Amino acid sequence: MADASLLVVEDDAAQRELIQSILRSAGYTVRGTDSTESALRLLAAQTAQLVVSDWKLKDSDGMALLRSVRSDHPGVGFVLATAYGSIQHAIEAMRAGADDYLPKPFERQALLLTVEKALRARALSAENQRLSERLGEREKLVDLVGKAPSMQLLYRRIEKIAGTEASVLISGESGTGKELVARALHRLSRRAAGEFVAVNCAAIPEGLMEAEFFGAEKGAYTGAHAARAGRFEAASGGTLFLDEIGELPLTIQPKLLRALQEGVITRVGSQREVRTDVRLVAATNRSLEAEVAAGRFREDLFYRLNVVPIALPPLRERREDIPALVEHFAARAARLHRLDPIPAIPRSVLKRLIDAPWKGNVRELGNVVERLLLLADANGISVDDLPPEPTAEPAGGIRLPAEGLSLAALEASLLRQALERESGNRSRAAKLLDLPYKAFLYRLEKHGLASADDVS
Repeated sequence: MADASLLVVEDDAAQRELIQSILRSAGYTVRGTDSTESALRLLAAQTAQLVVSDWKLKDSDGMALLRSVRSDHPGVGFVLATAYGSIQHAIEAMRAGADDYLPKPFERQALLLTVEKALRARALSAENQRLSERLGEREKLVDLVGKAPSMQLLYRRIEKIAGTEASVLISGESGTGKELVARALHRLSRRAAGEFVAVNCAAIPEGLMEAEFFGAEKGAYTGAHAARAGRFEAASGGTLFLDEIGELPLTIQPKLLRALQEGVITRVGSQREVRTDVRLVAATNRSLEAEVAAGRFREDLFYRLNVVPIALPPLRERREDIPALVEHFAARAARLHRLDPIPAIPRSVLKRLIDAPWKGNVRELGNVVERLLLLADANGISVDDLPPEPTAEPAGGIRLPAEGLSLAALEASLLRQALERESGNRSRAAKLLDLPYKAFLYRLEKHGLASADDVS
């Protein structure tokens, strides 16, 4: 505290010099003046941590200065000293927001102790304020549940980068909560009052993607009966979240890169540039580095998106969070479906939930918990109520033999089996393997199956 900046306001020049001298000898940085007007001017030019003021000043009184400081500089401490009053002055000053009161005449030690006490009170108040703000920030992460080390790292990363304008690339398996993280970044950002616009890139037909992103003028394409703004314009001033960014066609990638680099877009059917201001958050469940290497994703766009990477852990790597997640999802389902009382989930069921493979991650767990609560009867919930999927062995019960196996051969065999089961229909075969269609075609080509008419 000894390096704090102080302002002494005293109309008696000799007394002011004495107070300044005592405070400087204790290591404080001290300025001095004799009036309310000059004190406020000095604070406006360079703030102080504490004002030590006399009750009687050149142009007014210390109470007038106190009220102005509390109004214009609420974080600055204030000590009022006077020989002109009584205890009533002290009460009045404390009620108006003074940190302490110092009766004159005072000794050197009394001045230093009062100043130190006021500075410590201010520091404590500031720390409490910071803790309150931090708690408020954590409340904005309310949908993200878990105390596993990987989640603690995630919370710290979100809090550190949310207030920046950096693009963020969130990676993780399906169901790990990528959109929840994107929304948390938005809520904690300076753009929180703006729109959060979410776009699933895999759900937009390639022929309509440019219009969806950048908008279109009337008559720009069949069915464009009126001009419409795209997602970039809708998100201007806020956050644009592009989910499944790995599904973005190569044809649209240069235009997305330009929009991000230059902050301008051009509607389909127009030559006029429209300036936009978005903070971009993208998400993927695949390796964009591998997509770049395979020539399916532009390297320059990848680097533009991947300014700050966030990798989400799968649920199987943070099983210690499953009890808290079950409680969270049970409470949410109870609110949504107005369940009262909330059916209890017994320990035997919870153990099975903890041990399950959770291929669908947190999303799958939420669905299972909701189903358990909705189907509970008078006898409560039992292990028999669990669906077979979460407790099944991963990968269809395949176990690695002692002698090992060829992963490439296994993948090729699964591709053939999926095509056989779906009578050669590649779209249905891709869904059977829970693969994006493009990824399925890539694997067919990789294993020399792309041109085969008969894959049996």
